[in-house]
Amino acid sequence: MRALPWRPARQPNLRRLAIMFDAGYSAALLEMGSVQAGARDLGLEVAAHGIRQAEDIAPAFDDLKGKADALYVVEHTLLGSNGARIAALALTIQLPTTFTSSASVRAGGLMSYGPNFPALFRRAADFVDKILRGAKPSDLPVEQPTQFDLVINLKTATALGLTVRDKLLALANEVIE
Repeated sequence: MRALPWRPARQPNLRRLAIMFDAGYSAALLEMGSVQAGARDLGLEVAAHGIRQAEDIAPAFDDLKGKADALYVVEHTLLGSNGARIAALALTIQLPTTFTSSASVRAGGLMSYGPNFPALFRRAADFVDKILRGAKPSDLPVEQPTQFDLVINLKTATALGLTVRDKLLALANEVIE
C-alpha cells in the first residue's frame, strides 16, 4: 500500500474508503467504478454510497460514522452543489474527504485533485469558435483534460489532526490556510 499523502498526527491507517456518488447519474457510476477498482488495488475496503437527492446526504453520514477512514466524493451537480454541506458533515465525524472540485475544498473539504475547469472552458470556447466558423462537430477531435489541480485545505487538515507533508504542499496548486 502506498504511503498516505499526509502524515496523520493520530495513527489511523487508511483501510476503509467510502465513496459517495450521485446514483442517478451514469457518468458518476463510471468514475465511482474506477475509484473503487483503484482503492481495491491498494488493498482498501470500499463502501459505495449512492445518493439520489440532497435529503440522502445526512443519513449517509450517519451510516458512515465509524465505518470509514476517508471519503471520496464523486462530484456532479447534486453532490457538487452540496459540497459545503458534505465537507461540514464529514468534519463532524472526523472523516478526511477528497473531492474533484476545488470549490468543495474552499468550502471545507480536505483536498481535491481534478481537472482545471477554467482550462476546460477555454478549450470549449475554441471548439465553439471552430464550429461557428464552419467546422463540423463530428470532424473535431475528442480531447481529455491535460491540466489538473491539487488543492489542500490546511485548516481542515488541522481540524482533523492531520499534518500535510511538505512534499505534498509543494506539489499543490493552491493551499488554503
